[in-house]
Formats: sequence, C-alpha cells, structure tokens
Amino acid sequence: MKAPAFLSQADTAHRLRRTAFVHLDGGLHANYRTSDFASALALVNGVGAVAEELNHHPHVLLGWGSATFHLSSHDVGGVTERDMRLALRIQELADLAGATVGGLGPTRYDIAIDCTDVDAILQFWKVGLDYREVVGEDGTELVDPRGQGPRVWFQHMEIARTQRNRIHLDVYVPTTSAKTRVKAVIEAGGVLLTDEHAPDWWVLADAEGNEMCVCTTDN
Repeated sequence: MKAPAFLSQADTAHRLRRTAFVHLDGGLHANYRTSDFASALALVNGVGAVAEELNHHPHVLLGWGSATFHLSSHDVGGVTERDMRLALRIQELADLAGATVGGLGPTRYDIAIDCTDVDAILQFWKVGLDYREVVGEDGTELVDPRGQGPRVWFQHMEIARTQRNRIHLDVYVPTTSAKTRVKAVIEAGGVLLTDEHAPDWWVLADAEGNEMCVCTTDN
C-alpha cells in the first residue's frame, strides 16, 4: 500500500489560516479555551467520535477549560491529508462549542551539548536524565520516554571550546512567528550573534554570553 503524501508547511498554510492549528515539527497543533472543564471534556469527546469515524486519532491533552490537540501521521513522519481532514473537523466542533484559540502556541525545546567525544559523555546524560537513545538528524540523540522533557543532541567539535558555554538551548517555533520571537528576545536584552543561517536558525545570547538558537522546521 502506497504511503500518503507528505505535506509541508507551505502546503498547509492557506488551509489552516482560519483555524487554531499551527504546523510545526511534523505535526499540527491547536490549543482551545472553553468556559470550564465540562465544556473542554465535551469538545474532546466530540473529537473522539470524529477520530473514530476517520480512523485517525490525535494526541490529546485535557485540562480545566483547555483542550490541546496534536495531529501527525507516524507512517510518514509528518503531516498528511488525513491530519488536515481531522484538523478541519476539529475546528468545526470547536466553533460549534464556542471554544476560542488558546494563548500558548506550539514550541519544541532541545538541549545541544558541544563535545569532542560523544561516546565519552553519552551514557552520563542518558542515565542521569533516564532517557533513551534514538538516531536522529544529528546522530545519536537522547529523548524522554515520557514525552515531557527536551531532546538532547550532541554537537561534535574538533577542538574543545573553553571560552564559551558548551551547552545551549534550541527553541523551535513556527516559521511564521520566528522573526517576531527573535525581535522579542533582542528587546528582552538578548544579542543577535548571527543570522547567517536564517530562517533555519538565529543564534542569540544573553547579557552574560549564554546562547540560544531560535529555530524553525520546514515540515
């Protein structure tokens, strides 16, 4: 059976424009606010019925007056038409329920560790964090099996860096909001070290030189 076609952010941008959904890091994300827990639960139950109908199921986070949905097609490692169909149906249910867009947009956090010998330090971080090893874009990475903590990846250095912090944070945001986030960081006292890799990532630092990369993904 042929795998469904992968959809990029460019493919989904127009269709998601009137929804709460944002395309980031291979998934569609939406957070809705409702008047109380019962109304949020009712929205989730309605989405559950639609998910069964479409045979495509979201990851759901339910709270008091809050319902968050994450959609992704794991067989292709990203967004497909199945996710789009479900997202649009979820938005219809949210509109009928009077739910509003929640204030928190999707973000992914990674921790990058500069090192000259990954094997020498990998087990230290794996055991200390109680993480699992996976093979990612940047080689061996560590991920939280509970799905809560940030991913940890290792940036190989031929020569150890001793004049700067060797651990920095990568903050992944939707492409459409990346420049706004960078501007806000600078206004909050940050320094732009380089934008030569933008719009893939910007390198910034705080007043004491601790670094952060604001990053985007194309899927």
